[in-house]
Amino acid sequence: MIRIGLIKEGKIPADNRVALTPAQCKWIHKSSDKFKVVAQSSPNRCFSDKEYRMAGVEIVDDLDLCDIILGIKEVPVSQLIPGKTYLFFSHTRKKQPHNQKMLQTIMERGITLIDYECLEHEDGERIIGFGFFAGVVGAHNGIMAYGKRTGAFNLDRVYKQRSFRELIHTYFGLKIPNIKIAVTGSGRVAHGIVEVMHLLGIHETEPDEYLSREFSYPVYTQVKGADLYEHKQTKLYNREHFHSHPEEYSCKFLSYAFSSDILMNGVYWDKNIPRLFEKENIQDPRFRVQTIADITDDAGGSVPVNLGDQSIEDPVYGVDKKTFQKTAPYLPGSVDMMAVGNLPNELPRDASRYFGEQLIKHVFEDLMGSGSVIIDKATIVKNGKLTGYFEYLRDYAEGNSGKRSL
Repeated sequence: MIRIGLIKEGKIPADNRVALTPAQCKWIHKSSDKFKVVAQSSPNRCFSDKEYRMAGVEIVDDLDLCDIILGIKEVPVSQLIPGKTYLFFSHTRKKQPHNQKMLQTIMERGITLIDYECLEHEDGERIIGFGFFAGVVGAHNGIMAYGKRTGAFNLDRVYKQRSFRELIHTYFGLKIPNIKIAVTGSGRVAHGIVEVMHLLGIHETEPDEYLSREFSYPVYTQVKGADLYEHKQTKLYNREHFHSHPEEYSCKFLSYAFSSDILMNGVYWDKNIPRLFEKENIQDPRFRVQTIADITDDAGGSVPVNLGDQSIEDPVYGVDKKTFQKTAPYLPGSVDMMAVGNLPNELPRDASRYFGEQLIKHVFEDLMGSGSVIIDKATIVKNGKLTGYFEYLRDYAEGNSGKRSL
């Protein structure tokens, strides 16, 4: 029998999401007698120990007897159990300095690390993730921040609602003024943003029309690859070439910044990908954006005035247009920035349910069976050794901090 352990999240602040809900664990037990799911006791999960017990899941103090351990966030070095197989978001694929010691310890202890972020379909599309609910919460918070800045309307916080369904009820009767919102990206995050736009009754318009006129009602436009980037020489856009050679492209977003009140950013960013704009651009009198929800949240990344994370409790800060320094939000002469690294934690039960469904549907059979190319390509470390797909992490894993080259 394969024992699957649900870890007590050790990273501080503790994450309240789970990889499998009690109902999903019950389904696994009912569907096969080859697997047993146990849960490490935790006071912080969005589903309580009692809810897991009622679903037939044993609550344990440690996971030493488990074969596979499922978490969400990075596992603290002191809690890594030698020889186990772990699945979690390791945040090491870009050589993030703060997780270097964790990766080294994983290798030293003969651990196998499978990273959720690296689980991809054949076309490179991510298989599982929390992006949709990050988009939902981030879009809500961006609209909320604009309302607070302007006094035009008032939205309550997402985490005060028990579910996405309850959140939708808070939108009834809300009147949004005639604003223009630019939504960047085309993945799960962008899908979550667009869902909120529709729920709020904000109308979609095509990019060219969006840039050329004003409207008597609130509108948004979704700005995807071909609208965002062009080759520096040919002025064309090719998706495959862009992802292979992003440094050869420039970004065309600035015209949207001159036409938008709110920016909802959902684009993937790496160091060679051009930023949406440069920080000096916010000093341009034509720069119209007052509120930025940087949902993909890379400090100094695609949104250069992202000065770092805030907390769920205090998600918004200001950026002074003259000094580029962090200020209190909603001040004159500043741009408001919403940047939170764990947005789905505001809707943890819905986000966990969706995540677990994708895990069971697309990954579980391969993970518990003889493996697959999908699993292989997501395995950063196997029995303490870097796999061939992640050989580029060698210098990082051996103690250097060299940046990933594309």
